[in-house]
Amino acid sequence: MFNIRRSRSSRAAAAIVIAGLTALSLAACAGGSGASSSQGTAADLDAALQKGGDLTYWTWTTSGQAQADAFMKQYPNVKVTVVNAGTAKDEYAKLQNAISAGSGAPDVAQIEYYALQQFSLSDSLLDLTQYGMNDLKDKYTASTWGAVNMNGALVGLPQDSGPMVMLYNKDIFDQFGLPVPTTWDQYVADAQKLHAADATKYITNDAGDPGYANPMIWQAGGRPYKTDGTKVTIDLQDKGTKQWADMWNKMLEPGLLSGIPTWSDDWWKGLSNGTLATIITGAWMPGILESTVKDGAGKWRVAPIPSYDGSATTSENGGSAQSVIKQTKNPALAAAFLRWLNSSDDSIGVFLQAGGFPSTTAQLNNPDFLNAAPAYFGGQKINQVLVDASKNVSSGWEYLPFQVYANSVFADTVGKAYAAKSDLNAGLVAWQNNLVTYGNGQGFQVNK
Repeated sequence: MFNIRRSRSSRAAAAIVIAGLTALSLAACAGGSGASSSQGTAADLDAALQKGGDLTYWTWTTSGQAQADAFMKQYPNVKVTVVNAGTAKDEYAKLQNAISAGSGAPDVAQIEYYALQQFSLSDSLLDLTQYGMNDLKDKYTASTWGAVNMNGALVGLPQDSGPMVMLYNKDIFDQFGLPVPTTWDQYVADAQKLHAADATKYITNDAGDPGYANPMIWQAGGRPYKTDGTKVTIDLQDKGTKQWADMWNKMLEPGLLSGIPTWSDDWWKGLSNGTLATIITGAWMPGILESTVKDGAGKWRVAPIPSYDGSATTSENGGSAQSVIKQTKNPALAAAFLRWLNSSDDSIGVFLQAGGFPSTTAQLNNPDFLNAAPAYFGGQKINQVLVDASKNVSSGWEYLPFQVYANSVFADTVGKAYAAKSDLNAGLVAWQNNLVTYGNGQGFQVNK
């Protein structure tokens, strides 16, 4: 999940954090960041588990402590201290400070896929290839495995994924005679019909969020970011990006989208009282909806995300990996813990019990998982829809090497188009200009 309720001060803090991270990134490209390195083998992992030692693990997942407890029960010579260092950008700020200081970083940290490249480029993450972890490739979905492989290095192991799907309120669709859309043209038509029939209701909400816009651009075929070392290309007017913006404008400009911010109290109320008819979101959302919007029991269903041509093409919204930080004093033990955390059935079982959506194909293809039919979703076998989505994530997407900064200034650029209900393309151009200036100022060679 992404928390989009950012203050102006937090955006400024993000810029400061990324300035420090970028300096390390460019130093690494020029010849190394000074981080310690290690050389090991797969055999070192089992030996490290037997020898034991102390580890620190930073995570914001609700299952983190339970997973660590299960690990320590299995490997009593190892003590794992779990620290919630804050979600996403809050953790990244603390992690970057520790990396810059040369001390205080955890042995293992949770990092979202969109932020991995920044820490990888700064040479802060241990390459797990040396420990034979490339052999784990077939355990994961193609999109999540691709997300942890950067510049020839395996910089983490995937934990969860967020293939985009559509959750919809069947009661609202039935009440207003709306067909479940398979294309975005049909989705826009549903938006028009619903709001015309009842001006208090909207097909969905969008107050402007880069964590939402990027996967929507991805699904539309946009590939606006390309990185080759310090050379970066940004084109937020490529064919796919414009295809998304032009489609979304058909709802934004005439006021067919609710401006309620996602995760706000009003958003939860809108999902509960039928004000919002759909959520375009990651596969991790059904469990959250079920546990939070109690009044929606029996009303909601899951469907594939609409596409531009009716195909099953989708993208990823959210998801995290865990990485070993190079600052660790015990790389083999940290890598062994990570291997267990994100590839063992025992650990993933704990993660599933907490409502997580896994990235491992064994769990995704388990008949019990696929055939689960929660009453909240009217007895629908929703995991079959979610797993099918995970198989249809389009390839070739890249994030920027300063994506955390990019996300922090989205509200100041594209966000203005949302506020004015005006052309998103103009906002995207403003965002691009900001990013080009910033990237060049930090020593990258940015072209548009």
